[in-house]
Amino acid sequence: MEKEIPNAVEISNDTVATPNVVETQQIVLPVAPEIKPLAISEPTNGTKVSALSLASIKAKRELEASQKATVRHHDELPKEPFTETDMLLQWTNFAQKLSDKGQKIMATYMLINDPTLEGTTIKLELPNEGSKVDFDANKTELLGYLRGKLHNHDIVIDVHVNEVTETKYAFTPIEKYEKLKSINPAMELLRKTFDLDV
Repeated sequence: MEKEIPNAVEISNDTVATPNVVETQQIVLPVAPEIKPLAISEPTNGTKVSALSLASIKAKRELEASQKATVRHHDELPKEPFTETDMLLQWTNFAQKLSDKGQKIMATYMLINDPTLEGTTIKLELPNEGSKVDFDANKTELLGYLRGKLHNHDIVIDVHVNEVTETKYAFTPIEKYEKLKSINPAMELLRKTFDLDV
C-alpha cells in the first residue's frame, strides 16, 4: 500500500509473500534547491559599499581624480617670491583693517610681536595658549589676504607660545595706553573727551 506524503516524499510498503515475510520500505527524498550566487548590485544612498564592489572601485577612482585635480589646481596658483619687509607691510595693513572694523583683539595679537619669515612660513610668537588658540581660529581671513597681496599661495602661518613675550608685554599703565593708542588713535580723543587718567 502506497501513501503520498507532501514535499515529494514517497513511502511504499511492499510485502512479498514468501515463507519468511520481508518488509521493504522505499523513501524518496526531495532534491535540495539550487543555491544561486549573490548578485552584485549598486548600493543605494547611505549604505556601505563592499571594498570589492564595482561601485566602491568607481568611487575610489573618482576620489583619486579629484585629489589630483586639487593638487594640479594648487600648482597653477601664483608662487611669486617676496621679502620679509613685503610681508610685514601687508601684515600691518591687515591689522589696521581689523582694528578699523572693531576686531581689536585679533589686531592686538598680530601686533604683539613682529612675525618672522622662513621661506613661505610666517612665524609668530604669542604670550599664552589661549591667545594662540584664538588666533588660529581666526587666521583664515588673514592667510587669504596675505596670499592674495603677496601673490604666493604657499604661505602658511605658524604660531608658537613664548611666555617671555607675555613678560615682555606686561606693560606699565602708560605703556599699555601707548600700545592701545598705536592700534586705535581714537583712544587719545576718548581720553581727552572724558578727561581720563592713564
